[in-house]
Amino acid sequence: MNTITLYRPVGPAELKLIEASGFKEFPPRLPEQPIFYPVLNEEYATQIARDWNATRDGAGYVTRFEVSADFVRRYQVQTVGSSVHQELWVPAEDLSEFNRHIVGLIEVIASF
Repeated sequence: MNTITLYRPVGPAELKLIEASGFKEFPPRLPEQPIFYPVLNEEYATQIARDWNATRDGAGYVTRFEVSADFVRRYQVQTVGSSVHQELWVPAEDLSEFNRHIVGLIEVIASF
């Protein structure tokens, strides 16, 4: 199976929920969060975790995970700033299915 590597910057609360799943899935979105947005590169994930999550939440983490490449192709890459700022916009209602296509475990690769 071909996979694609994605990253997700998270704060302490989201990391606890990921840990509670055995590092197998991301938690459901809150009602005010209609989109789950994994990012396409570590540099962008680091910027968010370090500059936003750590400042706002007291800590920020970069997670890395693999997803089935065939599955993830259904989501168009969104560039939300410079060419480094690329992410996927996964509707909240798709997150359970997205989680089922994660290959292996979600790993924490940086903390701030």
